[in-house]
Amino acid sequence: MATLSVTYFGTYERAYPRNAQVISCLRGAGVDVSEEHVAVWDDLREGWSAGPGRALRLAAAEARLLARRPPPADAFVVGYPGHLDLPAARRAARERPVVFNPLVSLADTLVGDRGRFRPGSLAARALERIDRHAFRSADLVVADTETHAHYLGELAVRDDVAVCFVGAEDRMFTPGWRRQEPFAALFVGKLIPLQGVSTTLAAARLVPNIPFRIVGSGQLDALVADRPRNVEHVPWIEYEHLPAAIRQAGCALGIFGTTPKAGRVIPNKAFQALACGAPLVTADTPAARELLVHGESALLVPPGDAAALADAVRRLAEDGELAARIGSGGRAAYERAASEAVLGARWRSLIEDLL
Repeated sequence: MATLSVTYFGTYERAYPRNAQVISCLRGAGVDVSEEHVAVWDDLREGWSAGPGRALRLAAAEARLLARRPPPADAFVVGYPGHLDLPAARRAARERPVVFNPLVSLADTLVGDRGRFRPGSLAARALERIDRHAFRSADLVVADTETHAHYLGELAVRDDVAVCFVGAEDRMFTPGWRRQEPFAALFVGKLIPLQGVSTTLAAARLVPNIPFRIVGSGQLDALVADRPRNVEHVPWIEYEHLPAAIRQAGCALGIFGTTPKAGRVIPNKAFQALACGAPLVTADTPAARELLVHGESALLVPPGDAAALADAVRRLAEDGELAARIGSGGRAAYERAASEAVLGARWRSLIEDLL
């Protein structure tokens, strides 16, 4: 296998699973990966925050990146969230290919999904311009699903957006799920509209005899403050403890939001559950159907449908054979399409095609 070197570049959030997984996949595929990183977002649990302090920190980081001259590499990969890192990456790459792994559109996330800015506002238009400039500046943009690639391609007016699933870190998220009592449905994630927190809480109210465990905090913290008695809320667990929590859960819950973005993505936690062999319940969306088959590798329910979610959780709680079959089928789907070996080969191929 020919030697291939990559520099993972930018203000990317080091602890974010997508970045760690891409680096791990590349190294597993025999790629020599070096990191050129300036911290901006690494200390945030809730995601991006606005404000003059963070803006000044980001501006200083971009200035530092522009001044850097890292050793030559065959290609540069800009990690998430790196929309403002492309000018510095192009300068540092010195005519070598630059790959952008954005994970999200800023406008889609902050306007369409989280509602931080009003559609058509000055801020919304600025975010759209940042998106387009970033996507057009890269030699290759890599999205996480075909559905998302189509959206990003339309936004950037380019038809060559590639796809590579998110996956999970194989060294951590290993098989080992076993049904335990008492059965509890596990929800992990930022409390944002995409996750469908209100749907999860409404489903819990419909099955008061089944425990639910919600791990996370964020924009919609007020919803869990009024949670039913069968819902335990844990604001945070350390990342290294997450695999054990998944393997000990009765089932893992994905996303159930009704925003357009929710239909375009498969979240990190879904891949992590599949990797651990835990039975997964998530929304039936175009993105989910790219990987999952209802009744075989997951139970898929209509987005925003609390009754359907409650019924799916009840079925898994009452039918141990069904839960084991869904968990086994999910692990098989992961090995076939989203393991580090599969995704590493995909990432290496995408980069080699640019050289």
